Amino acid sequence: MTTQLSEILRLSIADRILLVEAIWDSIAAENSQYKISDQELSMLQERYEEYKANPSHSLSWDEVKKNILGKL
Repeated sequence: MTTQLSEILRLSIADRILLVEAIWDSIAAENSQYKISDQELSMLQERYEEYKANPSHSLSWDEVKKNILGKL
């Protein structure tokens, strides 16, 4: 890595936010080239159908996070 953290921290907050946005955009651009497999798509569709059939069996993000943090 050619840019040192100390150099980045000398930037203003606004400039650091712009840097993060630029980094995120570059990751998103590369990630958009990834295609999910038929197996992954099938699994997602199956899980979504299970959720639609029994939404009360699902956990909210807050519940999931609480469970994970409780195990740490």
